[in-house]
Amino acid sequence: MRPTRIRWAIARTVTAGLLLAAALAAPRPAAAAEIQFWHGMPGELAYPLEDLVAGFNEQQSEHRIVPVFKGLYTQTMMAAMFATRIGEQPAIVQIAEVGTATMMTRRDAIVAVHELMRQEKAPFDPAAYIPAVAAYYTDGRGQMLSFPFNSSVPILFYNKDKFQAAGLDPETPPTTWPEVEAAAKRLRAAGQACGFTTDWPSWINIENFSAVHGLPLASRGNGFEGLDATLAIDNPLMLRHLEALVAWQKAGIFVYGGRATRAEEKFLGRDCAIFLGSSASRAEMLNNATFKVGFGPLPYWPDVRGAPHPPLIGGGSLWVLRGKTDAEYAGVAKFFAYLSQPAVQARWHQTTGYLPITRAAWETSRKSGFYEKNPGADIAIKQLGLAPPAAGRKGLRLGSYVVVRDIIEEEVEQALAGAKTPAAALKAATARGNAVLRDFAAQNTTASGTR
Repeated sequence: MRPTRIRWAIARTVTAGLLLAAALAAPRPAAAAEIQFWHGMPGELAYPLEDLVAGFNEQQSEHRIVPVFKGLYTQTMMAAMFATRIGEQPAIVQIAEVGTATMMTRRDAIVAVHELMRQEKAPFDPAAYIPAVAAYYTDGRGQMLSFPFNSSVPILFYNKDKFQAAGLDPETPPTTWPEVEAAAKRLRAAGQACGFTTDWPSWINIENFSAVHGLPLASRGNGFEGLDATLAIDNPLMLRHLEALVAWQKAGIFVYGGRATRAEEKFLGRDCAIFLGSSASRAEMLNNATFKVGFGPLPYWPDVRGAPHPPLIGGGSLWVLRGKTDAEYAGVAKFFAYLSQPAVQARWHQTTGYLPITRAAWETSRKSGFYEKNPGADIAIKQLGLAPPAAGRKGLRLGSYVVVRDIIEEEVEQALAGAKTPAAALKAATARGNAVLRDFAAQNTTASGTR
């Protein structure tokens, strides 16, 4: 059993031991209603998810959640949409945060979470959730459409051993881009193969770069005010940053590691001493690194007035699909109520690095001394904050954004490879991305922000 799974299983056993014993002793019906839960969480993150589901299944006998890995986020979403067309859809599907606008236009295929919880009379208080998380998944009337599940923000990871060897303070992470540059140069001078790398190129260096510097990624409140939004990434500050990345790559300070989480191996393999990735990579790093790992916030350019602003969340939420039985929907509602319990949320947060999606889970972790015992574990929530997000900074509500993100990353790769200038890459990404947004808007005439 992997370390993550061991810790999660122990925590669940300690917290729910008495409840589990009572449930096992109680008489069980011949068969529980099976509820398919399709997800896109591989590797280290699949273990705590499976144990979380097992915790729910063990404490009651009427329903059985069946988690099924369907590939990464995009593959899971595509599989669910295809299954819906042929009547073989699951009751629950995990969709990446940027798939929200697309899912909102499928009212014929989804059951809004606020409607489900009301119909099933299940415990559900949207005010209990962290404002920045709740805002991402609510409509224009403040009603929650999907259930917040795994929310994360980008953070900085660094190799403390390599920092010490290079004469850098291993307890002080770089917090600005000039500091990242200076640290990377010192690391290179000390023989390090590369200074820093990054996962999720668009999410971290385009979408969250914009948010942290107070810039919109798109017009119309990043799409929250309507589907007629257009990209705003072709701007002077974004150009400056992409030009810096290109220059740093030429100098060996930065090494591009690829899309999604492909750059993690460069950090875990000791090639790059600084790594920008999801806070949800915390478990992966702590369990697999052969060196001391440090944590820091997402870097920013210090001469930009007002920076840093809170980042945008990533991760995913759970959508309920139509066409299932009353028994399945009753089980889904109970499962969501279970997931909202402070003890359950606190364990999920502490074991994975995902945000505690409720204030109670945050307080539970704080009062238990978890953050004191695990320095850096609270960086994600400190960056995000507990205040409601400012207007225009709730997240992204852009149709077919998974396609747009691929376009952006393709153009960034062209710039990093020297095939295009940074200016030409940003211009092309904007034009191509806007074409996708226009097509989506033409096919879905109801503005997502006013549903």
